[in-house]
Amino acid sequence: MSGAWKAKRFWKEASVVPEAEGFGVRLDGREVKTPAKRALIMPTEAMAQVVAEEWDAQEEEIKPHLMPATKTANAAIDKVAIQHGEVADMLADYGDSDLLCYRAPQPDALIARQATLWDPMLDWAAEALEARLIPRVGVMHAPQDPTALEALRRRTHALSPFELAAFHDLVSLSGSLILGFATALNRASADEIWTLSRLDEIWQAEQWGADDQAEELAALKKESFLHASRMFTLCRAVDPLD
Repeated sequence: MSGAWKAKRFWKEASVVPEAEGFGVRLDGREVKTPAKRALIMPTEAMAQVVAEEWDAQEEEIKPHLMPATKTANAAIDKVAIQHGEVADMLADYGDSDLLCYRAPQPDALIARQATLWDPMLDWAAEALEARLIPRVGVMHAPQDPTALEALRRRTHALSPFELAAFHDLVSLSGSLILGFATALNRASADEIWTLSRLDEIWQAEQWGADDQAEELAALKKESFLHASRMFTLCRAVDPLD
């Protein structure tokens, strides 16, 4: 055997076409399917255009790792749409152990930085999401107000499969349901919110110096976080440019 079989480009042009339920991508007129053989139909023309551009950018050999928007769309159709309730519940559970609510007992400078940067996000959530989460000192779990958690759960379940697929990465990568919503609802830029999610790591690096391996991993996670933010915007029913 000379090596594993690799998919080759067989088309000349990728195009976006309107479908009954949204927008699809065609390769020289052929319908693109997900890995589970479902039609690759996206909710907005803007998202479908990004996916088509990924297919057009492929050269002789198809490289799926260079097609993140296609991967997100596949996940939304093949996984999230099938298990929407389970995925929504899993993400909503972050509210009861949200990153923003676990505060350092010391030193004073870190305590102050967490309060200065994280408290405004909790205040925003109390107003915009009708969910007041209370910070705690230390890492021991302390339950949040069930009313606040239920408000967050309802909002999470209300997301469409495509929104939820992107939202999954916003929450899991940041460790915060509140920061996930803040990104999705444009409370601040995705870059700014990612920095907020790494407050503790940044503090440690300032005290002891940066770890090259940890920084490389953080850079990869940031890239995925920014991609998820873009996908959430692109899949909204409203035009992201409005």
